[in-house]
Amino acid sequence: MHAEELAKTIDHTLLKADTTSPDVERLCREASKYHFAAVCVFPHYVPLADSLLRGADVKVCSVISFPFGADSLRAKVVAAEEAVACGADEVDVVINLPAFLSGEFGHVRNELASVVRAVRMKAINTGRGQVVVKAIIETCYLTTKMKKLACRICEQAGVDFVKTSTGCGPKGATVQDVELLRDCLDERISVKASGGIRTLHDVELMINAGAVRVGTSAGVAIMKDFLS
Repeated sequence: MHAEELAKTIDHTLLKADTTSPDVERLCREASKYHFAAVCVFPHYVPLADSLLRGADVKVCSVISFPFGADSLRAKVVAAEEAVACGADEVDVVINLPAFLSGEFGHVRNELASVVRAVRMKAINTGRGQVVVKAIIETCYLTTKMKKLACRICEQAGVDFVKTSTGCGPKGATVQDVELLRDCLDERISVKASGGIRTLHDVELMINAGAVRVGTSAGVAIMKDFLS
């Protein structure tokens, strides 16, 4: 793998409660330097990231209903539409985890599909082209059977990616989960691994397991290790 290929698997992520504007500015400088796939920031910072990355080969990604997915449908739709309008090229939306764990599977599917439709329409209406939607299923709370069901729900909702984790749960991405998601999903849907990915070895394991994106706050250290 070349350095450019590695960089384009990385979503350079900053989702800490104490994140400030200078932190986001640094994140964007680093992303531009290493040509990462995207920066992943809170919705509040989408306009700033968009302004800093215009002309760069780095996408702006934001999170919706993060980290529990328990907001109302209207809140999720409005947040997703606003993120796209403000410059997001990608959105990572958390499925309604409490509803899913309660067995409200149809509700989870319909809610996620509504968010996907809203993103697609806003992207068309604002001339942004295709905006990628990644569904976060938070694998650490799910049994194997529920992970498989979550994959089917995400397929039916029309997402582009299924993402393992928010990074806020008790456990992040595992090789086994990435392999499971890749095996369960239609080939048109990609897998993103996130949570606890801190080293080049971690990234290589996730890519070998079937992930095409990894979310990490350690992107710079990973690239320096690769280039050393």
